[in-house]
Amino acid sequence: MEKREELYAGKAKSVFKTDDPNLFVLEFRDDTSAFDGEKKEQLQRKGMVNNKFNAFIMEKLEAAGIPTHFEGLLSDTESLVKNLDMIPVECVVRNVSAGSLCRRLGVEEGKELTPPTFELFLKNDALHDPMVNESLAVSFGWASADELARMKELTYKVNDVLKALFDEAGMLLVDYKLEFGRSNGAVVLGDEFSPDGCRIWDKETRKKMDKDRFRQGLGEVIETYEEVGGRLGIQFD
Repeated sequence: MEKREELYAGKAKSVFKTDDPNLFVLEFRDDTSAFDGEKKEQLQRKGMVNNKFNAFIMEKLEAAGIPTHFEGLLSDTESLVKNLDMIPVECVVRNVSAGSLCRRLGVEEGKELTPPTFELFLKNDALHDPMVNESLAVSFGWASADELARMKELTYKVNDVLKALFDEAGMLLVDYKLEFGRSNGAVVLGDEFSPDGCRIWDKETRKKMDKDRFRQGLGEVIETYEEVGGRLGIQFD
């Protein structure tokens, strides 16, 4: 497999073509940003930590019968992934109230949500990823009704697997976002799962162990990511 030209560079990851049109190289960089890119920083080891964290989670999900684009680790900062036709709608599950939900609805942080909430957001940085509903997604052709139903089904399956995984390691999976794509007509989990795209709290102390440490200037961002990984059994060295 030969890595070729860069196809896309996001805020913290880059995608490269390979000599196989069905496979891409996903590179995790040390770049970190928040507030739609207004706050930016380079954090040493971040690319490596998120790459290995994502690989661990994707393998857990695959073992649970959830189809993902992950094919395998290539290096400390690179993974081989399937080429997906990405669906421009993010799926967000919230197990505990936090972040934008509290600001939007004026609710207190830390309230357990039973059952967990499910929301859709349009992937559009210029519009700050606005919340949308299934009707809009279908009418604008972003996804079909069947695809949305499958995305919701898989998102809740992910929640069942990961909520238990983090709980066993003494952590709360507060909320997270997922992105999906199409592969040979099937809906497949894409993008990544790392502390960059979810909220994780210590179960006892409610210590924030995710990207909120960067957003809120709490410090020890990568050290905390590594602590989360260590509790789950991820080896970073």
